[in-house]
Amino acid sequence: MTDEQTPGPRRPGEYALALLGHGAPADDPADASPHRFPDGGSWRTEIPSVEGPEALATVLEEIERLELPVHRISQGSGIWMLTDAEITEMVQATTERDIELCLFTGPRGTWDIGSATRTLSGGGGLRARGHDQVAGCVEDALRATALGVRCLLVADEGVLWLLHQLRQQGVLPADTTFKVSALVGPVNPAAYAVWERLGGDSINIPSDLTLQHLTEIRRASGAPMDFYIEAPDDLGGFVRMYDAAELIRRGAPIYLKFGLSKAPAIYPYGRQMRDVTLQTARERVRRGRLVLDLLARHGADGGMSPLGSRLPGPLNRFPIDSSATPNGSETDPRFTPERI
Repeated sequence: MTDEQTPGPRRPGEYALALLGHGAPADDPADASPHRFPDGGSWRTEIPSVEGPEALATVLEEIERLELPVHRISQGSGIWMLTDAEITEMVQATTERDIELCLFTGPRGTWDIGSATRTLSGGGGLRARGHDQVAGCVEDALRATALGVRCLLVADEGVLWLLHQLRQQGVLPADTTFKVSALVGPVNPAAYAVWERLGGDSINIPSDLTLQHLTEIRRASGAPMDFYIEAPDDLGGFVRMYDAAELIRRGAPIYLKFGLSKAPAIYPYGRQMRDVTLQTARERVRRGRLVLDLLARHGADGGMSPLGSRLPGPLNRFPIDSSATPNGSETDPRFTPERI
């Protein structure tokens, strides 16, 4: 009997290695995540770094050609790098296909005049430096949601907390979700739980965390996890396709993100990066097809959320002091709802 004839789910090379006395121990049920998406699924898919309408059209074409199920498409350059017409076009194209569109709030420290982000330490990284950058992120969120975007990428804990409060107060639509960026992702269970409580609806963790780390996080939080199966070079360039089944088992509910290593950085995107952006967009879809094919060969492709699913389900949040009225906004005529 070959591995291909062994009923799944199974581990890679399981039967052949067992014949030679190199079989792996059985999975420990205690390592498995008890959590799921509200639709009952344990995993969803995401294509990241889709930097505008043209790249989106390329991705949608490849998704159809390779028959890849996709729940979410995300962008990294920022809402402020897109025109209203471009955002509207992206919203329409994804809505027609029942795919969630997630756009990044900006500005951020890596593009600021401060020099610390250019040092070996990286300074504050993607976080919003000072009040003005926080204000820019909030402005991006207001603009994008007014144009129909319902998922926002956030790279600063203060910005996340403010946006969550605006969502709770009805300034942002109640069904808006917040996705925590991979470049500020938590690396321990306590930090992961804090990001959830600040308002995170799905939380990127670095792709160099071990499988045991995922189990530890799941003992502290059930918030959806985002995980680069293949990470861009600036996130380590890790390729963890053969870990996909175990990442799902331990990390559910989890978004499998199909990034691309050995590819040029494209943020912030402009037409000067057009050719490489479209080429890498196609390849990210192909990488996704490779991962799902691998899961299918091992009988581990069950449990995917239905296409069109996007909400995270009930999550734990820090309490909000609803009695506070910031800056007298209820009485100041400058802060009428139509002017927020």
